[in-house]
Amino acid sequence: MSTPAVEVVDLQKRYGERTALHGVSFAVERGEVFALLGPNGAGKSTTIEILEGYRRRSGGTASVLGADPGTAGLDWRARLGIVLQSASEPGTARVREQLAHFAAFYPDPRDVDEVLEAVGLTAAARLRVSALSGGQRRRLDVALGVVGRPELLFLDEPTTGFDPEARRRFWQLIRTLRDEGTTILLTTHYLDEAAALGDRAAVIAGGRLLDIGPIDAIGPAEARTPVVRWTDADGRHELRSETPAVVVADLVARTGGEPAGVEIVRPSLEDVYLSMIEAVEADA
Repeated sequence: MSTPAVEVVDLQKRYGERTALHGVSFAVERGEVFALLGPNGAGKSTTIEILEGYRRRSGGTASVLGADPGTAGLDWRARLGIVLQSASEPGTARVREQLAHFAAFYPDPRDVDEVLEAVGLTAAARLRVSALSGGQRRRLDVALGVVGRPELLFLDEPTTGFDPEARRRFWQLIRTLRDEGTTILLTTHYLDEAAALGDRAAVIAGGRLLDIGPIDAIGPAEARTPVVRWTDADGRHELRSETPAVVVADLVARTGGEPAGVEIVRPSLEDVYLSMIEAVEADA
């Protein structure tokens, strides 16, 4: 079996007396989309910056594409694509010129016009970067990160500022990259995005890893259990059950008809994630 694209063991980061990461460990397999989730200040950006080689760790080990990101050189960096939370590009160049300029640095770049279409910038291709709106600049950041066909792509809040149509086009681009074998490490506050794109996810809060696994297995079993809700003469009721259809069938049999307001709610990734974070905050 091939070695993971990313592997961290007991990753630690301290800033003076404050500890930002408390021994985080996880691996990202080659060719998968891995979502790193957590609230602001959880340690996501610190983790990503260590893996990108921009920040030194205080302890633990890290391997990215077979190299230590703290000492790897330019050849290693050329194999990465990075979309930061915010970036600034020279304002004098036109959008297509800027993207074509970046594409020329790579041996096998994606088609420039294809990338512009994928991020929703075709109509703005001839505009100067300085004339772009905030959302359009964000789309250009994404375009610059993916144009070189990186082996490993870091996406830090990539669709901030995207309209719904642009988000869907971007999702399709990510699926295409994954199908081509690109490994993708994604951080996002849009839990529907993580659910739509991710193969696996890890949840971090307070610098600690809370859980890791397939998207549909994240969180405690109780938080993922479907909920049946209905109303009768005694009021509104709610029952968690792994077999919600059986519960509804039993209600129908007992009442002689469909109960009022009956509904089956299957917790989404966002529901499970919020329950995990609320539990951590309550303990704190």
